[in-house]
Parts: sequence; C-alpha cells; structure tokens
Amino acid sequence: MVIRELTEDDFLPIHSVVYDWWGGRQMSVMLQRLFFQHFNQTSFVIEDNDKMIGFLIGFLSQSRENEAYIHFVGVHPDYRHVGVGRRLYEHFFQKILENHENMIVNCVTSPVNKNSISFHTKMGFEILSSPDKIDGIFVHKNYNGIKNDDVVFVKQISKI
Repeated sequence: MVIRELTEDDFLPIHSVVYDWWGGRQMSVMLQRLFFQHFNQTSFVIEDNDKMIGFLIGFLSQSRENEAYIHFVGVHPDYRHVGVGRRLYEHFFQKILENHENMIVNCVTSPVNKNSISFHTKMGFEILSSPDKIDGIFVHKNYNGIKNDDVVFVKQISKI
C-alpha cells in the first residue's frame, strides 16, 4: 500500500465511489472541489496496486493555533478492518507534527455511524461531552445545521 498526497484529479474518482462506499448515503455533498485544490499537503489517498482503497481530507486550522481538523475519511468496504483507516490517520498525524510539537486534532461524525464512533475511540479520540445524548453517546445538537447533530471528537497528539 502506498500513501500519496491528494490532487485535484482525485475529485471525480472519489465522488464516483462515495455513494457506494457509504451504503447509499448521500455524502458527496461534503466533498467540494475546494478540498482537492487547497488542502493537498494534508490530504491523502491510499492505493493498493494502483487502486484507490481510501482517502483522508484534513487540514491545519488557520484560526486556531496548534489545531487540525479531519474533514472526511473513506475506506473501500473490501479494505475495512485491515488498518487502512489507521494508516491514513497516522500519516496525517505525522504530517501535521512536522512543524509542531503538539497538536489537537478535531473531527465529527454522525451519531448513526456506529462504526466511525468505534474507530475514533479505538484511535484514542475522546468524545466531547454535551448536555445531549443519543444511544448513550454525547451529541452536539445542530452542530452542522438545524437537525444536524454530530458526535465531536478531539485528540491531543505530540512528537515522540
């Protein structure tokens, strides 16, 4: 498996698989071209024998010093549970620590995405508390719009 920086040429190939990779959920609206144009140095594609099997779109915050955000991650269904997502996250962590001693990494997921919640907690992310819970999990109401509740994660990373 090879990890490389995301390019604008990856925009349509990724859009063409998102619907299937998410079991019919309409997620492609979260993947605007601007991510493929402006966040290449912190966004990645992982390939196996020249076949795209995953991607991560992340960036350093311009407003919050020493913070980064993982916006979107996808792994081909045939390659789940073999460490592809973990490799992408670890590559992202390594990249953002190149010029920083410590960083806080933020990300969110839908409360219905139990696999994502499990993955993030296994990766050492903490779920930020809130007054509201769904199925025992803290959720932030209207986090990304009206009736758009999210589970919010944070992880402190540092150079070893």
